[in-house]
Parts: sequence; C-alpha cells; structure tokens
Amino acid sequence: MTAGKKGGAWFGTDVAPGSSASLSMIVSEGYSGANVVTPVYVWRGVKDGPTVAITAAVHGDEINGTGAIRNIIRQKPFEVVAGTLVLVPVVNLLGFERHSRYLPDRRDLNRSFPGSSSGSLASRMAKSFFDQVIRRSDYCIDLHTAAIRRTNFPNVRADMKDERVAEFARAFGAGLLVDGKGPKGSLRSSACKIGCPTILLEAGEPWKVEPGVVEYAERGIRNCLRHLGMVEGKIVEPAARIEIKTTKWVRAMQGGFLEFHISPGDVVHKDQPIATNTDLIGDEQNIIFAPKSGIVLGMTTLPSVAPGDPICHLAYPTKAAIKQYERAVGKMGKSSLHERVRDDLSRSMKVVESDAEQE
Repeated sequence: MTAGKKGGAWFGTDVAPGSSASLSMIVSEGYSGANVVTPVYVWRGVKDGPTVAITAAVHGDEINGTGAIRNIIRQKPFEVVAGTLVLVPVVNLLGFERHSRYLPDRRDLNRSFPGSSSGSLASRMAKSFFDQVIRRSDYCIDLHTAAIRRTNFPNVRADMKDERVAEFARAFGAGLLVDGKGPKGSLRSSACKIGCPTILLEAGEPWKVEPGVVEYAERGIRNCLRHLGMVEGKIVEPAARIEIKTTKWVRAMQGGFLEFHISPGDVVHKDQPIATNTDLIGDEQNIIFAPKSGIVLGMTTLPSVAPGDPICHLAYPTKAAIKQYERAVGKMGKSSLHERVRDDLSRSMKVVESDAEQE
C-alpha cells in the first residue's frame, strides 16, 4: 500500500495518523471583503494509504450528498484504517447560502475547474478549491443530484475508457454506470486530467436530503474505500451492473399537463406509454411513448410542460443488458435498497396506469 499525497498537514493544521479534525478552508472573499470559509473534515487511518476526497454541493442546491457526508462525519458508519479521507459537505458555499445552483456571478462552478487566479469569481474559487483539495487527492467521489424540477435514479458517471477510473467506478457498487468524460470544466473531468480518478454519483432531487439516496451514497463510498484498502470488509456488489454509453431525453411534443406512467429506475420497452399529455380540464391531447427500450435514469417532477420540455431521461443499454437488469430487479424484495430508493423517488410525482396499457 502506498502513502497518499503530501502527508497529514491540512489547511495549516497537522492531523496525526489515527485521528480526525474539523477544519476550515478559505476559498474566496465575499462582497464585504470577509473570507468565504468552507468546513472540511479530515479523517486519517493509522496506516499509510491513498487520499480520497468526497465532495458535495458543487452545485449549491444539490444537497443530498451534503446529507450523506454529514452522516458519515457524525455517525462514523465505518472506520478508516489506512489513508486519508477528506470530506467536503459543501463546495459551493456561496450558492448553498442562496439555495442556488450557481454562484453570485451567475456562473456554474462545475464548468470552471481547474480555475484561474486571475479569472472570474467562479474561476478563482475553482482554482482555490482544486489546488487545496483535488491536487492533494489520489481519488475523488463527487456527489450530485438532478437539476431543479427533476429527479435522478442513482447512477454513477465515469470515464470507463480510463482503466483506473473504470475500476473505481465499478467498486462503488451502483447498478447503473454511465460512460462519459464529463463536461469541460467539470470537477470530474478536470480531476481526471491531472491523474486523480474521479467518479460522480447522480441521485435524487435538489433541495432535499432523501434517506434512500443518503444510504446509497454511503454504501458506495464505503465500497470504494474497501476497494482501496482504507476500510475493512467486503464490497457489496449490485444484483446487476449495467454499463451505458447512450442516453437521451424524451421531450414534450406540445404544452399541457402530464399524467406519468413510469417511475425513476423503471425498465421501459419500445412504444410503452411514458406519460399522457392532457389539457387543464383533463382531456387527453397526446401520449408520449418510449422511442426504444431502455431504463429510466431521470424524470421531470413538474407535470406542466411547454413544447420541447424534457420529460424522461432514458438510458439505452444493449437488449441483453436490459433483460439481465430486468431479471435481477424482478428478484429483488421490497426491502432491497434499489426498491426502497425507487419507491421514495416515485413519490415526487403522481404515477397512474395508462389507458393504453389497460387496453
């Protein structure tokens, strides 16, 4: 086992092996000239090992990951025996304080990495955080949710063409892995470019801490740390693991009020009804069908739509993979984490049986 990067001094404080500390990191200044200070929790094992950063709320309104990190800090659901765990509950503190995805300069922090010391507020904050945390980390797990008025079934996003990243992503234990490098300027893609394998969990809604999502994130983090030898125990494997290269949003053909027929995490088959578009009186205008068979990665939670609005985000694995996934899910009990998360997320919208299915 190799030692992680740069020893035990973090933000001006020495954290000894076998100890932990609540620390503060200066990332910028506010309009008053006062420092913007981000809380960070550093937890070191007794033995040498990798340094792993767990980050949340890079988008300030995506706080499911914040809930997961807080729970790890407070409840200690595992023991770090080797290496260093760096837990950052909120990266975008200025957005978080405004309940906003964005920074006060209206820029997206997750399109600003690795940043610049002479750029915009977003670029400067990105550089400060990137230099103080990511450049010192051997691995990173970045926790996200869907954007406003949407929800995501838990899925891990990773550059599966990079062997180290792919290995780390599979260790998380998610049933759905979406292959991709990530947007330019994102924390994930920028970290991977400097040799810090980084994966991203998408799960749940903004502005919420959802118990099932928190449990899913904790299990995945524990699995990854076990994979690296930082935490003892065996990795919890998913009942089925599907790796996905292609996804697409199904969009509304016209404005109206939707009646949903599917839930996040569902398998849908070609020409299966996804939603019925009605007018405000309730009369049917049209039915939106699945263009091909796939798995529901995400959905809008807002039933009112305009033409072109996104309704359902479908993942398109191979036919064989869909059958494998469907069989595995069919064997799961209601008490399984997969089914509990699916049930929790489906409560964000009213789901009814389609008249077309009844026929």
